[in-house]
This record gives sequence, structure tokens and C-alpha cells, in this order.
Amino acid sequence: MGTLNSIQYIADNIELIASNKTWIEGKAIEQLTFSAKLPDMLKVAGMPDLHPGKSYPIGAAFLSKNTLYPYLVGSDIGCGMGLWQTDKPINKLKISRWIDKLAVLDEPLNRDWQDEIEQTKQQFGVINSDFDRALGSIGGGNHFAELQVVETIFDQTLADAIHLSKKHVQLLVHSGSRGYGHEILNQHIAQFNSAGIAVDSDAGIEYLQKHNDAVQWACANRTLIAKQIMATLNIDADPLLDVTHNLVSNQQGMGWLHRKGATPSDQGIVAIPGSRGALTYLVKPVKSATGLFSLAHGAGRKWQRSEAKARLSNKYRVQDLQKTSLGSHVVCKNKALLYEEAPQAYKSIDQVIQDLKNAGLIELIASLKPILTYKTAKSGGC
Repeated sequence: MGTLNSIQYIADNIELIASNKTWIEGKAIEQLTFSAKLPDMLKVAGMPDLHPGKSYPIGAAFLSKNTLYPYLVGSDIGCGMGLWQTDKPINKLKISRWIDKLAVLDEPLNRDWQDEIEQTKQQFGVINSDFDRALGSIGGGNHFAELQVVETIFDQTLADAIHLSKKHVQLLVHSGSRGYGHEILNQHIAQFNSAGIAVDSDAGIEYLQKHNDAVQWACANRTLIAKQIMATLNIDADPLLDVTHNLVSNQQGMGWLHRKGATPSDQGIVAIPGSRGALTYLVKPVKSATGLFSLAHGAGRKWQRSEAKARLSNKYRVQDLQKTSLGSHVVCKNKALLYEEAPQAYKSIDQVIQDLKNAGLIELIASLKPILTYKTAKSGGC
């Protein structure tokens, strides 16, 4: 295994963007290696947040020639990050009041939102109407809505280019296509299991049509989550970015690029968050074929969900995990989810960012500190 800065070459068609300081679970490397042997697969790349999935790794990109692999994209098609800058000055924060008010996010949007739902769907060109009731919902797992403040500006010129203000509260939303994406993948599995399908086949054409709609649905969903937060807290906000990290796209002249928990580096400025007790980094990608035009999408899990709960439940009370070492608040009344998503279960976002920087793939713009993370106010499932 050769190493150059933070770039490791496991094989001719297997690249890993990670330094020797970054712990990558052996199972994740095995899954990455296995994916490189799939029919028609040209190259695979693991990010520094690489960790094992059910059969294939998360935090990776996969380039195939003429074959689509829906199983590589997964069920949460279109999952990604949206960032908005609010008009709320940081010296007028009302965290204690906001915590109770945001419980509205657990409920479906009511009839008063119908016009807004239709307008947002039209804005993003969403066709499907079967999952309208789920629009505006965060979902479970590692999804969240988070209010943040700018901690450090590393490059004032780049910050000014996106009008980033240190005086105002930021809003980061992480969510995807909810049940819509699950249905699309389940339909594929029922017919083909985890096998790939030819791009120009009837199945391939149908999958791409549904996939593309689900990607837009997810963008609309993040926007509606942000709009409901604005309405609930009586604030306004301007969108700074929205980027998708679960999708497949035609990489012109190269093939079909599947991303599973990998942020595109060829679509402008992106946000890469850590755990709920860590900073989020705003970065400008340096366009490069290294890493298959992709970056990490977060810190990446250090422990499996079941392992996290077993490790932490005897050390921390629920209330201990509702306040982070950064002083931020976490709203999550689902006890199991609170332990599964604890900061301790994730890798160091600082090391992930350093690996990307050492590989020459990013320029740092700013870091954002969480002040309130919202997951769910319900004690049951999400």
C-alpha cells in the first residue's frame, strides 16, 4: 500500500483519501475492495470518513462504465446538506424558547402549508406526489437540523464571496428522500437483489427517472424543513448552499459515478459536519480527479450503532448527552437514537478535514459551532 500525503493506493483502481492517523475499520476496506471487483467497475475511492455499511461502505464513490448499481447509492437517495444564513443576530439568541417550539418538526406539515409544498415541489421539479405527507420531515438515523454560529473564518475573501456573516445564526439541515428513496431501492431489490443494471436497459432508464426525482424531492424536503423552522422561530434566512451526497450521475467522458456518503467536489462550496458535539467546516473544493471528484460528507462512524449504545449507556445518562462539550443543546427524546448518535461514536472531524487538506482537495473557509441540534422531541421512533 503506497502513501502520498493523505492519499493511499490499495490497488490500481482503489484509492483511499486518509492518512495513517485516520482509523479506518478493516471491514470498510474489505467492502471497498469487494466493490472494486463488481462487473463494469472502473475505480472506487474511499474518503477519510469511510466506515462499513450493510454490504458496501459508506463514505465512498464508485465509478462504473455502463452499469448502474442502485444498491451502492442506497435507500436514502438524495440525502445531503443544506445551509441557510438567518437574519437572527447571535446576540439575540433564545435557545431555551426555541427548544420547545421546534417540537413542531416531529409532525407532518398541516393544510396551511399546502401552497408552500406545491410551490417548493415546482421549484425543484418534483413529480411524485405519493410522499407529500413526508415533506418537511427530518427523519431518523444521523439526520438533523442544527442552529450554528460562525466560530472561525479562515479565508475572509472566500467567506465574503458567499456573504457569510459572523454576526448571524446559521441553519444546517441534513435529510434525504425519506420513504420515497426506500421504495425505489426496495423495488430494485425485489427484481435484481443487489445486482447492477445496464444504463440503457428499460430497468436502468426507469431507475434513473425515479432516482432523479427522488434527488429533487430530497432538496425540496430540506428547503421545507428550513422554511418551517423559519416560520416557527419567526426568522428569515437566505440559502448559502445545498449539496447531495447519495446519488449516481453521469460523469461526462468517464462513466457513472455513484456516491454513498460522499460530497461532490465539482459543484461549489460544501459543508462537512462533524458529530453533534463537533464543528462543521465550510470548504471550497479544489477540483480534482483524485477521490473521484468527491470529499467526505462528515466525520464518519467510529462505532456501529449497537456498539455505541453498549459502550455509552453505562457511562452517560440521557441528560449528559443532551448537552455537548461545546455547550450546545441536543434535542432527542428517543433514548436509543441519542446514544447511537452520541459524539463519542464518531471519528474526529478535525482529522477528516486535515486529511482532505493534506491531499490538496480543499481550501478552508470557516468553521461553524453548533448551539442547538434538533433530532426529535418524541420518545419513540423517528
